[in-house]
Amino acid sequence: MKVGKILVSQPKPAVLEKSPFYEFSGKYELDIDYKSLIRVVGVSLKEFRAQRTEILEHSTMIFSSRAAIDSFFHICEEARITVPETMKYICNTEAVALYLQKYIVYRKRKISFADGTFNSLLELIVKHKDEKFILALTEPYKPELPETLAKLKLKVSPVVFARTVAADMSELKLSDYDIVALYSPAEVKALVENYDVANIPVVATFGEATLRAAKEAGLKVKASAPTPEAPSMVKALEIYCRKVSEGLEVEDAQVHEDANKEEFIRAQQSKLQKKTRTRTPKKSE
Repeated sequence: MKVGKILVSQPKPAVLEKSPFYEFSGKYELDIDYKSLIRVVGVSLKEFRAQRTEILEHSTMIFSSRAAIDSFFHICEEARITVPETMKYICNTEAVALYLQKYIVYRKRKISFADGTFNSLLELIVKHKDEKFILALTEPYKPELPETLAKLKLKVSPVVFARTVAADMSELKLSDYDIVALYSPAEVKALVENYDVANIPVVATFGEATLRAAKEAGLKVKASAPTPEAPSMVKALEIYCRKVSEGLEVEDAQVHEDANKEEFIRAQQSKLQKKTRTRTPKKSE
């Protein structure tokens, strides 16, 4: 028995030979199809206004996706809001930060970016604790970041700028595939909304939130990344394919709680409290 065909829920790479899946597919003689199961659409001006947030009353934008950046500047254009040059930007990755060049003169603005991890982004936001933030969100979103920022008592307005919706799957025949690679909870949601769970093949997931969503939806998760042994989706799929070809039993992937993350959040709370006490002026006797 062997895996023969995989569906990857991502756009088809512009240059297949440069894709990490290319060498992997050749090594295991696999057919790999690419199809996005979701698409992101910006909210309307009416939907934005219903959230009652004044952009110009804030000094810093927090972005985690290009779609949110597109929607933010589209909303500003439609509402005839001129974003001041003093506006600061915090992004979760350098790639997202560089995308701002589409709308602003990059070198003239105050732009910071994290390394893509929750802790790195949170630490960066805390460094700018005196700012008044807009946290640009794409629904559905993990409540972890807005809840943590509220817990830290920072001045943050969470605003939905985009929504993730299911793509057209009318011509997608899931029974053709041995495993489906999923990268977000939204993809899990799109899949179970369009197909009976019993007819969905085993899946591979990337990220803790995707794994958790897939398990809660009742999907059979046989590969998961990132983990110490599988830092990438390709490696997770390779391990799965090797075990199947060797006739080994593949156990279901399990969700593991990240204790370090809670400890990190507590450390940030302590740091903010210490700084607040330091800055509190003493009362005159």
